[in-house]
This record gives sequence, structure tokens and C-alpha cells, in this order.
Amino acid sequence: MERILIVDDDNTINTMLKEALTREGFACGQAFSGTEAMLLLKMEAYDLILLDLNLPGISGEELLGKLREGDRIPVIVLSAKDDLDSKVDVLSIGADDYVTKPFEIKEVVARIRVQLRKRTGTVPEAKTIRIHSLVIDPGQHTVTAEGKEVPKLTRQEFRILELLAQNPTHVFSKDAIFEYAWQEPYIGETKTLDMHISNLRKKLKQASEEEYIETVWGIGYRMKGNTR
Repeated sequence: MERILIVDDDNTINTMLKEALTREGFACGQAFSGTEAMLLLKMEAYDLILLDLNLPGISGEELLGKLREGDRIPVIVLSAKDDLDSKVDVLSIGADDYVTKPFEIKEVVARIRVQLRKRTGTVPEAKTIRIHSLVIDPGQHTVTAEGKEVPKLTRQEFRILELLAQNPTHVFSKDAIFEYAWQEPYIGETKTLDMHISNLRKKLKQASEEEYIETVWGIGYRMKGNTR
């Protein structure tokens, strides 16, 4: 069982994350200051850290710097700062990912799984996904719609569809989709993702007239609710 250390001085957020991640099968430790986090990291081993920046005692940035002097444990920063410069600065000093508050817990879980997969090099068991008239086979990397084979998808197109189909009622932000599909931090560029979504829609259209992917303006994308 992977162990996650949640470092956030906001008791509500810290507890919410622990409860949600525990339900997802993770073991969680909690720290409410940078100093407390340092003590816990000396006593116990963790597989990933969720790190707030605005911490009492040792700041999040200082803690991240200390971590990067040693182990390369994945660190996902949680911050209310949403400007591009803040994201670039934190990624440049060693953060593996950056999540802007307020966040959706499903996005955090998806990003955690990406980082853990990178760290361990393991691939989850491939399971066929059936949603509406779509059948997605990760093992064979194939998709059928209404029984017709969809033209071969690129790796990123496949992972975009896989993410949306696994969570059909959830609206995913562009940064969450990008980071799941490309497995690298998103720093604000949208044209690449939008192009892949457009190409994915065109390929799905070649097998079915159904509209499978819905744009939620100002937020991102999800599976279209009225799809059969």
C-alpha cells in the first residue's frame, strides 16, 4: 500500500484529503507545518508528498528544497497561487506537479497515480472499459464504437479517452487531462491538448455519429451525458 504524506496547515483540507485518499486505498500521514513534516519524514518512509506552500515554520518552498537535497520522492504542490510564474518557479525548484486550489479530489488522485506509476515503473492491470456504445481495451490499445473499430489512436488520444471514460460524470480540467495523457506537468499551454481532442473526436466520428466528448466551457471536458 502506497503511503502519502499530506502537508497542509488547513485542517479541513488536510482531513478531507486523508479521508478521500484512504477510500482510494492509500495510507496517509498528516503534517500541519513544514517542521512537523520534516520530523515525520525522518521517522517514516513515504511514497509521495502533497505539499502546501504557505506553511508555518519551514515554508513549503524551503521544505521542497531540503527534500531535493536527498531522495527524489514525488512532490505534488497544492497552492492557491494560480499564475504561470508561480507554477514555473515551483516546478523549477523540484516539484513534480502543481495543483491549484480549490481542486477536485479526482484530479488529485489521478495526478498521484501518474507520479507513483513514474516512480515504480509499474503498469496497472489493463481492464476493458465499457461506457455507452464505446468499448476501450487498454491491453490491445483498441477502441470500438457501436461495434465498429475506431481508427488507431495515438498514445495521448487513447489516454484522454481512457481518463474520461473511467470517470464519465466528472468534468476534467485541461491541466488534469494533459498531465494524465502526457505524464508531465502542465504549465498553461492549451493548443496541444485542444488539437488532440479535436483529432480524437474526428476519429470517433468515423465509427459512430454519436458525440462522445462534451466541452464544458471555462472548465474542461467530460463524457457526453446523452450518449447511448
